[in-house]
Amino acid sequence: MQDGCAGADPPPSLCRGCRRLLGTSPPTVKLREKIAKAGAATCPVLIVGETGVGKELVARAIHDCSARRDRPFVPIDCAALVPSLIESELFGHVRGAFSGAELTRHGLLEAADGGTVFLDEIGELAVGCQAKLLRTLQEHEVRPVGSTRCIRLWARIIAATNRDLEEGVRLGNFRRDLYYRLNVFRICVPTLLERRADIPQLVAHFLEKTGENPTPPFSDEAMACLVAYGWPGNVRELENVVQSTAAQASGPVLETGDLPVQIARSREPIPFEQAVEGLRECLTLRELERRAVGRAIEKTGGNVLEAAKRLGIGKTTLYRKLKEIRVLSY
Repeated sequence: MQDGCAGADPPPSLCRGCRRLLGTSPPTVKLREKIAKAGAATCPVLIVGETGVGKELVARAIHDCSARRDRPFVPIDCAALVPSLIESELFGHVRGAFSGAELTRHGLLEAADGGTVFLDEIGELAVGCQAKLLRTLQEHEVRPVGSTRCIRLWARIIAATNRDLEEGVRLGNFRRDLYYRLNVFRICVPTLLERRADIPQLVAHFLEKTGENPTPPFSDEAMACLVAYGWPGNVRELENVVQSTAAQASGPVLETGDLPVQIARSREPIPFEQAVEGLRECLTLRELERRAVGRAIEKTGGNVLEAAKRLGIGKTTLYRKLKEIRVLSY
């Protein structure tokens, strides 16, 4: 999921933020609807989804659909913040607050006043900072490190995570009260696997972004491989593959042979003889299941979630089967 336009454009009646989301598949249409509703609201938003699905793009779309669109949008990667400087980075500090604090400095939250703060990977935030963030959400104010004075703050908070925050609450890694405060308006971003129909449009957009002139198109066979592949890295992985393939193109059309091996093989049919091999050998049902699970794990490079989707079962069920048939060591 990326900004820009290629292929069939979203309806012109949509807000600017929603129109930046490419795709016409049902999951993408539903996502646009939720973004528009979130933009019209003022409460905190929690965006959840796998790595690479485009959570920051969704946050920017919400900001662009809101009345705050002309105010700052400040993205903060909580996982990249230096632990010893997190409070100073978020809330700012006054001169002399700690060793090396020679000047008063405004925090990132204050920099977004009137606009939107996007807290990416919120699950990585230290528990101590979670308490101060909770106060900011409740009281609409920040207190810089070393200061006795609170500063009023009217920034909207949008958080995102690829973690299970409920599990974090159970384990004591994430504050329950902060989770409830953030989880007011929840948006689940679909995986690329759930919106395969958008892949050709996304590919066309990424090819355009490469800047190649002329831009080499994918052949029908190569495009079929792109659509068939599981994309464990989601849209981010798709963009990287398109750019890499285009940069190494050996002809005017990108063929299956130009794709990474694991993607080129994703559309290879299973020979009939191989499909009925188990019946000819009179294998037991348990052995057939073991082979099916093992093949799914192999094809997805050990990605249990993706393997479960291919097998049509839940992740928990697959973990249980892996233990039972000992395909992997757990």
